[in-house]
Amino acid sequence: MAAPATAEHDAAAQIALIARGADEILKREELEARLGASMKSGGKPLRVKAGFDPTAPDLHLGHTVLLNKLRQFQDLGHQVIFLIGDFTGMIGDPTGKNATRKPLTREDVLANAKTYAEQVFKVLDRERTEVRFNSEWFGKMTAADMIRLAGQHTVARMLERDDFAKRYAAQQSIAIHEFLYPLVQGYDSVALEADVELGGTDQKFNLLMGRGLQEHYGQKPQIVLTMPLLEGLDGVQKMSKSLGNYIGIDEPAIDMVTKAMKIGDELMWRWIELLSFEITLEEVPGLKRDIATGALNPRDLKLRLARELAARFHGAEAADLAVAGWNAAVRGEGDTSQLPLQDVAVPAEGLRIAALLTAAGLTPSNSEANRKLKERAVKVDGEVVEDAQRVFAPGFEGMLAVGKRNFARVRLVAG
Repeated sequence: MAAPATAEHDAAAQIALIARGADEILKREELEARLGASMKSGGKPLRVKAGFDPTAPDLHLGHTVLLNKLRQFQDLGHQVIFLIGDFTGMIGDPTGKNATRKPLTREDVLANAKTYAEQVFKVLDRERTEVRFNSEWFGKMTAADMIRLAGQHTVARMLERDDFAKRYAAQQSIAIHEFLYPLVQGYDSVALEADVELGGTDQKFNLLMGRGLQEHYGQKPQIVLTMPLLEGLDGVQKMSKSLGNYIGIDEPAIDMVTKAMKIGDELMWRWIELLSFEITLEEVPGLKRDIATGALNPRDLKLRLARELAARFHGAEAADLAVAGWNAAVRGEGDTSQLPLQDVAVPAEGLRIAALLTAAGLTPSNSEANRKLKERAVKVDGEVVEDAQRVFAPGFEGMLAVGKRNFARVRLVAG
């Protein structure tokens, strides 16, 4: 993480750190003024807010783009508010959706919120984080209060939002409660008296709603800082658990390293900018030159990033073991016994190699496994396997590999 704030952290230095990786700061001059005022008032911290709807139980690296920025604000001495949208989660965020999203039950929201609160401190400083739930104020609101809030904006204003406009033009339904979501998110900033709110680029409309509502309620409008949406492992879609292109922050270190090593070389630079603390932006031009001239293999830089991410969530020792395991499996350098052992349940009579590869998660289907067998891309304990009829019975323990990047050390158990 960045070093804690010191006297040398003037407003300009703080802005430079805060702006790293940011897509937009609205309004930057206001942020500079508030940072300067904070310094002059003896370091009175800004209140910096980011909201997360607990729509799934696990946080992934895409979420940490915002969390990392929050941590930077903390390290500069500011007050961070991690807002769990247990109320808004029951509405369902319509951002980017082409159909009304099914709201979560209260039970789902509370269960997910609990795991969020446990995981978030892998990035944020527990002692300097204010965890809040927006049911604190919305649970007390009457129907009349909500009607008054809804009166702050018009349908025409809501239809200026890109996803609403597209759905309306395509004659797709928009539920009334979806119009409430930006207002409710905006009111969170009023309730928390936020100085700064962070969100993804797809949240800009909602974040600006907070500015407008704060002005209406007599508060100084918050600065809006948007962060890019992190592309997932496929390099195309936003990282998402539902798309399977994610790395969860609770995943084992070896899985984090293995998955991170699969990203494309171009995506690597994006991940460095948004996720790395150890690789500085000043280094990047030189690293790009070294890769272009062949002085540096992009694989080695990617491995440096993968180790950093694994160390952040699991510690240096676990990260080093994961890197050693990856080197053993992919480069043939070292002992694959350092890789974690994955139990795979198989029938008493065993499984043919194609079915085993699918059961171990190395191929999406038996037909794909058979295709890889024909390509001589399948290895068992380092030996190429071509015989599709080969059967593996309970009790087998060894290393399976499909190509250079998909591998698993497995133990077959009867089940």
